[in-house]
Amino acid sequence: MPLPTPDLDDRRYADLVRDALRLVRRSCPEWTDHTAADPGVTLVEAFAAMTEQLLSRLNRVPDRLHVKFLDLIGLRLVPPTPARVPLTFWLSSPAKAAVTVPRGTEAGTARTEAAEPVVFTTTETLTLSPCSVTAVRTRESGAAESAGRAASGEFPAFSQPPRAGDELLVGLDRAAPGCAVRLDFTGRTEGLGVAPADPPLAWEAWTGDGWAPCAVGSDTTGGLNRDGAVVVHVPAGHRTDLVDGALAGWLRARVLAAGEGRSYYTASPVVGRLGASTVGGTVDAVHAELVFDEVLGAATGVAGQVFAVRTRPLLAGLGSPVVEVGTDDGWQEWTEVDDFADSGPEDRHFRLDAALGEVSFGPVVRESDGGLRWHGAVPAEGAAVRLSGHATGGGSAGNLPRSAISVLKSSVPFVSAVENREAAHGGTDGETLEEARGRAPLLLRTRARAVTAEDYEALAAQAVPEAARVRCVAAGGVVKVLVVPVAAQESGRIAFADLVPPPALLDRLARKLDEVRLIGTRVSVEPPRYRGVTVVARLTARPRADRRQAHDDALDALYRYLNPLPGGGPDGQGWPFGRSVRTGDVYGVLQAVRGVEFVEDVRLFTADPVLGERGSEQQNVTVEPDSLIFSFDHQVRVEEHGC
Repeated sequence: MPLPTPDLDDRRYADLVRDALRLVRRSCPEWTDHTAADPGVTLVEAFAAMTEQLLSRLNRVPDRLHVKFLDLIGLRLVPPTPARVPLTFWLSSPAKAAVTVPRGTEAGTARTEAAEPVVFTTTETLTLSPCSVTAVRTRESGAAESAGRAASGEFPAFSQPPRAGDELLVGLDRAAPGCAVRLDFTGRTEGLGVAPADPPLAWEAWTGDGWAPCAVGSDTTGGLNRDGAVVVHVPAGHRTDLVDGALAGWLRARVLAAGEGRSYYTASPVVGRLGASTVGGTVDAVHAELVFDEVLGAATGVAGQVFAVRTRPLLAGLGSPVVEVGTDDGWQEWTEVDDFADSGPEDRHFRLDAALGEVSFGPVVRESDGGLRWHGAVPAEGAAVRLSGHATGGGSAGNLPRSAISVLKSSVPFVSAVENREAAHGGTDGETLEEARGRAPLLLRTRARAVTAEDYEALAAQAVPEAARVRCVAAGGVVKVLVVPVAAQESGRIAFADLVPPPALLDRLARKLDEVRLIGTRVSVEPPRYRGVTVVARLTARPRADRRQAHDDALDALYRYLNPLPGGGPDGQGWPFGRSVRTGDVYGVLQAVRGVEFVEDVRLFTADPVLGERGSEQQNVTVEPDSLIFSFDHQVRVEEHGC
């Protein structure tokens, strides 16, 4: 518990008025009207209000001293992180020549009267090259060789009848990394037995290291059973290779094994003609403004020089910005360090405060014997200093649901539309001063060494600020660090796949914790386990209340309350780890919904969010320790009053 901070002057408005009137009675006894209607009392009250404001500012002096102390121990504000999302750019017509979407292309949400657009910027250059089919192969399950086929002329796509593992291989004249390739099929309806909307096919692309899955944008062929097109999104690692003597960029359709609830071929579809074209492409983007080669100024040749960055705060989670110093031979890169304690006079080191937007070089310290010790090299006098490859912006506003980005902010020839086929996630707001002050005691205690669970949580939150929540538990001699990523929400609704932390985040956190763990301690970084919960409720609406609105508000309240992310849960910090869901809590949430007169019935069911199945009914849904809940397909019925 922190020590209480005394006020330098604890008088308030009423105290000041009372003291002033006491002095009036003593100094001016002829002034006898001290009621609120007297003009003199009005002036006293006005000056008392102004004096109270001055005292409030005076009492903030201890806060300033506290902040200076935090700066002395090396506490730095955690900068915001940007949301990330792959953006798909669609061409106005199939590519006839290479189309380039340059790095730095902007796209965002539509502007509304209530909100400004949220803008994303591409981080790489995307090249959309035209393609065509040059080779076709079919391969039966278990066979070592493929059978060559012509791009025109009828042939069965798979064996008769099709078996799991049969392949239809399509060779493109060139690799199409990151492109959306449309495969045009003509043929006869022979592949009976499959659901046209869900054929048992998996599309994959050859990357040199193996077959990588391709997302299917659309399929109007009904499983290759009728004339139409399949749009596949080719991964960025696609490359050309030799298959049966044919050099091509290979795609394949592989027949999946029969599974529960999955339709299956009774005969092979027949392909008559096959063509390919590039209709779009996908590239990564971030909710940030990218800044390249910003010149900070000229060095003075003095140790400890500090340069201010024009665009701030700088974002975390995008890699380390590079500081370059101009020399006669060109630009020379310097290395970022956390501090200059171990830097020598020849070490080209710099320190970056991302939140404040400051780049500083090593100082010189006078030692007890009168000598000078240089902590880091000093740029030569007159040398230009620049910062390259950084970004600004970010924040939680970038966590958008699917299809929210639809407006192209930069003009790109032959590109007609843009969309995000996945939700954008990973954006967090910068740390506030109050949050930093709460983190300071842990910083003093850990000093970059993890011993207790709280140490691991504090260091993990600092290492991956784009994580929404971090939980540390010790089990069986292993320290488990559970990470809940930031995910896009729409009225509290979250896609379960978005609660899986990106592998890059887990790897970065694992490397950081490996540096600070005690010798002999094993650390595992993983997502928590989730328990699906479904609420089925029956409500009665108030007289003349809008039942549809009450229904929607009740669902929103359930999804927001039974939510593992900050903003949800009983205290707004996310559903607590290991806390069970009780019907009494749900009754209270639904009863508070506007337009609801009575909560007639509430039932709780377990659910499996992975398989998408509802389980058994339970009075209270028990959640295992260090696990979280996930809202799955709540059902609400609102009846009229008096029914």
